[in-house]
Amino acid sequence: MTLRTTIVAPFRHTRKTGMRKNELVYYFALDRKWMSTEQANQLLRRAEEDGLVRQDNGTYSLTFDSAEVTIPIGFKPTSAIFERNDPTQELIGRIAKVRNVDETEIVAEMNRVIKDGFDTHLLPPAALILLAKKYNIPFEDLRDSFRQAIKKA
Repeated sequence: MTLRTTIVAPFRHTRKTGMRKNELVYYFALDRKWMSTEQANQLLRRAEEDGLVRQDNGTYSLTFDSAEVTIPIGFKPTSAIFERNDPTQELIGRIAKVRNVDETEIVAEMNRVIKDGFDTHLLPPAALILLAKKYNIPFEDLRDSFRQAIKKA
């Protein structure tokens, strides 16, 4: 799932609007056992760089409304949240932003395209490109990244 969902989880679970760094690291690494403490620190740095959280006097708070994000039951983040240049996630974000919907809706639409339109014989990046074309969202700058990602798969 997304970095955004992962960052929202501790705030939603604890029903707090602000948390100290040690509380967040504890939540990610020890309470949920999703990652190591080093990875939790890396996650917080990345979330701050991406503008998802801000730090004020040692307290982290979200820069967006947590109600905008749906956390699926049994959610556990994958290692993909640590990858910087994930073209798939980038395009999901672009489509969601232009359409003004949550990223989970774009993922659901992508899955419908794969299942219904191509009987599961289409890779997610290709389905996202089809959605980008459908909604006239530029993706040409991600073309090389998609090619590399598909070669790895």
